[in-house]
Amino acid sequence: MGLLVNIVAADEDEVEAVGTSQHPVEEWSGIEARDFDTSKLATLHCLLSEDGFDEALYAYEPIFDAGDEGAWVLRIPDHVAEKLAQLDEEALERVGEELAATEEFEMHDWPLEEVQNVVVEMAEIARLAESQGQVMLVWMHPLNT
Repeated sequence: MGLLVNIVAADEDEVEAVGTSQHPVEEWSGIEARDFDTSKLATLHCLLSEDGFDEALYAYEPIFDAGDEGAWVLRIPDHVAEKLAQLDEEALERVGEELAATEEFEMHDWPLEEVQNVVVEMAEIARLAESQGQVMLVWMHPLNT
């Protein structure tokens, strides 16, 4: 089973609207990052913070759940979004390299360039969210393949 993933900048009170959207990146500024699941988010979280993996994973509990075969929404913690927003392009590329070398990404054969692109695009969304007083939300919808 695959996972459709949209990472968007939205107002804090738009969680339910993002969760019930069919394709959030068409309504909010964001990116698509297919199969970028909670364990991959937690792995990135650990690289950007001092948090351990279990603590990071716990941070990605759904804040909205549409139920059976619906989407759920997670919030990227502010300290992680702030760190993403602060890093320059060179630092983001290094984070992408480190992320691509982790077990989470290696076992799913994610190409280095794709991982780096997702990290750079997430940083752009983090900067946008920060400049507009928004938060970063992750919309996930299972694909029945």
